[in-house]
Amino acid sequence: MAPSGRRASAPTARRTRPKNRKAQIATVAAVAFSERGYHGVGVDDIAAELGISGPALYRHFPNKYALFVHAASSAAAGLAAAVAAAEESTPEDDPGARLDAVVRGLVSASVENRRVGGLYRWERRYLVGDDREALRAVFVSITRSVAAPLRALRPELSNADTTVLAAATLSAIGSVTAHRTALAQRRLAALIESIARAVLFAELGPQQPVPPEAPKNGLGVTSKREMLVAEAVRVFDLHGYHDATVEEIGAGAGINASSVYRYFPSKSDLLAAVFHRAADRLAAATADTLASSDTPAEALVGLVDSYVDLSFRNPEVLSVYFAEIGNLPAAEQKTLRGIQRLNVEEWVALLVQVRPELDSAEARFVVHAALGLVLDVGRLVHFEPGQSERVAQLMRAALGVGAPHDGGGESEPRSEGR
Repeated sequence: MAPSGRRASAPTARRTRPKNRKAQIATVAAVAFSERGYHGVGVDDIAAELGISGPALYRHFPNKYALFVHAASSAAAGLAAAVAAAEESTPEDDPGARLDAVVRGLVSASVENRRVGGLYRWERRYLVGDDREALRAVFVSITRSVAAPLRALRPELSNADTTVLAAATLSAIGSVTAHRTALAQRRLAALIESIARAVLFAELGPQQPVPPEAPKNGLGVTSKREMLVAEAVRVFDLHGYHDATVEEIGAGAGINASSVYRYFPSKSDLLAAVFHRAADRLAAATADTLASSDTPAEALVGLVDSYVDLSFRNPEVLSVYFAEIGNLPAAEQKTLRGIQRLNVEEWVALLVQVRPELDSAEARFVVHAALGLVLDVGRLVHFEPGQSERVAQLMRAALGVGAPHDGGGESEPRSEGR
C-alpha cells in the first residue's frame, strides 16, 4: 500500500526493444540502398523509416558503411541459402534435377526479394577490399552451382562456355530487380524459369575471328562539349559517379575545371548529357532497324544485332546507362526513365507479335532479361569483338526468337502458371 496521504502512481510502461531490431534495420536499409543507391541514403533516413533515432541505429551498426556491408551480405546470403537448399534436396548424380532445383531456388529468392536486388547488382561497387571480395566469392560460388550440373548435361561445352551460360542465366534471373512491372509471383516465377532454361540450353557458336583493325583515318572531334561528354563516360565508368570529379573529366578532355562549367553547369548535367546521348543513339539504331525490316520477327532480330553492336562498341556507355540513373536529379530521372520505357515498349510490341502466347507484361520481363544479360555477359568476356555474335545468340534465346537465317519466327512453348 502507498503511505498515508499519498496516491499510488501507475506503473510506467517500459518500451521494449524488438529482439529482431538489427534484422529490421538491415531489411529497410537493403531496400533503401537498392532503390536509391548507397550515396542517396543517409542513416537518419533509415532510422526515420523505422521510427527510431539515429543513435538507436548506431547501437547496432557503427556507421553507414557497416550497415551497407551487412545489408549486401545478407541479400547475397539469401541467394546462397536458396542454392544450398536446392543442392541438399537433390542427388549429385542427377544433374537435371539438381539444375532445375538450383534455378527454381534462385528464381524464387529473386522474385520474393525483388526490391533488394539492385543492392548486389549495382551498388556493390561501393564495397571495398575484403568486403568486395567476400561478396564476389558468393556469386562465384553460385555461378559454379549452376555451371556444374549444366556441364554434366552438356559435356560438349568447354568450361568457359558453361560459365558464360551460367552467368547469362543468373543475369536473366536477376533482371527482375531492374524494373517495376507487376506480375503475380507464381506467374512471374514460371516465366523467369522458362527464360533461364532457354538461356541454359542456348547453342553457342564458335568465337568469331576478328579481322585486323584498319588504320584510323579522318579527323577527331574538336567540339569541347563532345569531348567532355566522351571523357565523362570514361570517368563515370571507371570511378562511379560520386567518386568522379569534374577536374579529372576536364583534364582528360584538355580543359581546366573552371572552363568545364561553361559547357555544363554541374556534374549532374554532364551525367544527363551522357544519358541523352546514349538514348539518342539507341533511338536512331531502332528507327533504322524498323525501317529496314519487313516483319516483326525480322525487326526483333535486327534490334538484337544493333543493340549488341552498340554495346560492344561503347561498353562504358552501357555500364553508366544501367548503373547511374539514380544519381540524376529527379526531373531528369523522370524524363530519361520515360525514354527508356519507350525504347523497351518498341521491343515489347514486336515480341508479342512474334510470340502471341505472351501478354505485354510478360513480354516486358522477357525484354528486360535479354537487354540486361548483354552487360553482364559482356563484362565477363571483356566485350571482346569476337564474342558479340555469341551474346546476340544469348539475347535471341532469352527472347525466344530464332537466329537470322531462319526468319526468327520460332517461339517457346507457353510458360506455366498462365
